[in-house]
Amino acid sequence: MKFFQYTILSFLIFFSVHAIGQKVEQSIPEKTRVLFLFDASGSMLAPWENTLRINAAKQILSDLVDSLKVNNKVELALRAYGHQSPAKEQNCKDTRLEIGFSKGNHDAIINRLKYIYPKGNTPISYSLSQSANDFPKDDSYRNIIIIITDGIESCDGDPCAVSLELQKKDIFLKPFIIGLGMEEQFAKEFDCMGRYFNAKNINAFRTVLNGILAQSLNKTTASVELLDQNGQPKETNVNVSFINDFTGSSEFDFIHYRDKNGQPDTVEVDPVLTYNILVNTIPPVVKNNVFLRGGTHNVIKIKSPQGVLKISQANSFEYTKAVTALVRVAGKNEIIHTQDVQSSESYLIGTYNLEVLTLPRTYINNVTVNQGKTNEISIPAPGRLNLIFSSKGIGSLYVIEDDGRQKWIKNIDSSGGQASFGIQPGNYKYVFRSDKALGSKYTQIKEFTVKSGTTANIRIY
Repeated sequence: MKFFQYTILSFLIFFSVHAIGQKVEQSIPEKTRVLFLFDASGSMLAPWENTLRINAAKQILSDLVDSLKVNNKVELALRAYGHQSPAKEQNCKDTRLEIGFSKGNHDAIINRLKYIYPKGNTPISYSLSQSANDFPKDDSYRNIIIIITDGIESCDGDPCAVSLELQKKDIFLKPFIIGLGMEEQFAKEFDCMGRYFNAKNINAFRTVLNGILAQSLNKTTASVELLDQNGQPKETNVNVSFINDFTGSSEFDFIHYRDKNGQPDTVEVDPVLTYNILVNTIPPVVKNNVFLRGGTHNVIKIKSPQGVLKISQANSFEYTKAVTALVRVAGKNEIIHTQDVQSSESYLIGTYNLEVLTLPRTYINNVTVNQGKTNEISIPAPGRLNLIFSSKGIGSLYVIEDDGRQKWIKNIDSSGGQASFGIQPGNYKYVFRSDKALGSKYTQIKEFTVKSGTTANIRIY
């Protein structure tokens, strides 16, 4: 099931009455398949309050299955493990799909549970891998697994790796794991598989199981409020990505929208997953481990205040291609963006350093971007340099800086004729030796000045 293709969210954007051809392209499937992966290993015969773990688990699961008869948008299936071979046989492939997915199979699941008897090992990894075959391929369903167990993997498998692989293949969503009367230290064994709940007693098991179904099946919505510097939800028109915190895949991308009253729109979300919400500002803002409460509306607030940086330059046409600026956060080396000269771009408020790819490069440090303001940076207009050669040769161009030191810019080797290009205003030196010269002492040195909007013609003999 290509889950990230149709994603897990839907949203409505209201355009003008003249808009045509609108459709919601990303939506949650209306129907759900739930596979119960049921532990029937020997340890399930252990006492639990006034009964056995297996008996309590069967009764509570049967009650839940019975209650779902009225929901025609949910299909159920039952897979058990550890119930076919005794523990002494060390059967690490002891799992079977007892009741497959079909409509109206509730009584069949309840009746089959009565005859499942604990015997052997706990092959969670293998059972989980086999469950991938239990879900019929149908993009109109979302697939959920609920694992009910009282022990950790006993067959040297890696259930975490299996779970991650199958989630990345969109076989099922992030699994729910319910531990029956387990020690707290085992939580780490299951957190890497999905969302773990520890049911310390029978009542807790019933509450957790019912809560998981409510979380999974009830309609859940959310709105993302992008806050400005004053904590007001005024920011918008930014791409927002809901990233699956387990697989790292983007489950949904949308361009943030606020209506005419300034309210962000409501999106329908799948609360089975936990998200890292990425606001694709420059630089991006991430809110990690966002858990959505099922069956209600969730408001997600993310501070992302922005301003605008405009970079301009007169006569930039003197350069043969568009001039760009490398943008860094002040004090950091990483390039966070490249912005064309003669353009405007929104950035998070802060201080930035610019490296403009003129000739030579122009450096502008500590450029501030303020909330809701535009800071225009004007780069000095270039001039033009014509180097006119009477012979072939080898040469280098230097800029003479304010302190009198020279800095190499580029090599310009002549094949005769002329070299012409745009260059920033300043003082320069060109060092050249003709290929006809019979020694280094015949090197020529030309010093000159280039002004904005003018052309410097330098003849090299």
